[in-house]
Amino acid sequence: MSTRNRIIIAIVALMMIASAGAWFWSTLGKESTDDAQVEAHVTPIAARVGGTVEAAPVADNQTVDPGTVLVQIDRRDFELALEQARAELADAEAAAVAAQANVPIVATTAGGGVSTARGSVAQAQAAIAEAQQAVAGAHSRAATAQARVREAEANSSKATKDVERLKPLLAKDEISQQQFDSAVAAANAARAAVDSAVAQEREAQTGIQAAESRVRQTEATSEQAAAQLQTAQTVPQQVAVTKARASAAEARATQLRAAVKQAELNLEYATVKAPARGVVSRKTVEPGQVIQPGQPLMTIVALDQIWITANFKETQLEHVRPGQSVTVKVDAYGGKTFAGKVESIAAATGARFSLLPPENATGNFVKVVQRVPVKIVLDQGQDPRQPLRPGMSVTPTIRTQ
Repeated sequence: MSTRNRIIIAIVALMMIASAGAWFWSTLGKESTDDAQVEAHVTPIAARVGGTVEAAPVADNQTVDPGTVLVQIDRRDFELALEQARAELADAEAAAVAAQANVPIVATTAGGGVSTARGSVAQAQAAIAEAQQAVAGAHSRAATAQARVREAEANSSKATKDVERLKPLLAKDEISQQQFDSAVAAANAARAAVDSAVAQEREAQTGIQAAESRVRQTEATSEQAAAQLQTAQTVPQQVAVTKARASAAEARATQLRAAVKQAELNLEYATVKAPARGVVSRKTVEPGQVIQPGQPLMTIVALDQIWITANFKETQLEHVRPGQSVTVKVDAYGGKTFAGKVESIAAATGARFSLLPPENATGNFVKVVQRVPVKIVLDQGQDPRQPLRPGMSVTPTIRTQ
């Protein structure tokens, strides 16, 4: 081999050694991956209530601030529903107040009714005793009248017989006309006494009937008073029922208060506002469109809070720690770099969060190096003329030493 060739080989070898050394030096204490992309808060905006869209005053890619009106739904139906709910609430509150005020009234009235009913029972029982005494007196008078009737009838029979005996003697002039007239007068008086005694007996019988009728009336009054007392003694039950009705009325009022709050919320939901600062994307709503609750309308992307999700191999994470500095090269800007730092390391590999995570306990196992997401935040105040967008591909390099 000629000297020239040896020199060329030596130079190439030195260059390769220098390149290898430079590469080793540049990669010493660093971990890099091209499996990384820009992330941001992407907030889907959906309708909380349904209705006809009156206005959609924002456009795609427009920057909006918190509270900016994104969609205005026709408010009239919700305003009517709110007025109806408030009217029903006012009626229910009035009914609750009336029911609550009725509780002491029922308690007082029912308590007084017990005292009155007890007095009526005692009075009816006294009237029954008095009527029974009247019946006994009427029976006694009737017995006396019957005795008088029998006595008068006996006297009348004797006087009549005396007249019959004296008639032959008067015809023979054995007695005087005066004696005969006295006997006739005595017989007439005896008959009158019989009539009087019979009348008294009838009067006594009528008194018995009246007294017995009074007894029946007082017994009926006593039964009625006893029934009223039994009804009045249900005061605790009546008060409990009244309190239950008052509680039900108050519960109804509480339910309608919730309905009013819901109607107020629905009216508020008719105006869809931006929850945070961001850029409008994927707008799918237009004025005049009828939308349903839960229907997606657009998306808000918050570009003020950007971070990087880098999926490092598990073999690269031995020396990676939160707080380490990171250099992020962005493909979209020709490899321009942004500075940042490691904020956190995910609690599991990306495969564990997939729709169908691997189940290594079944079938044949093949070991595959897994990737673990690492969150990288960028330093503030970097080139605003070259903003990052979610989904951009980047290459982060972590300085582990």
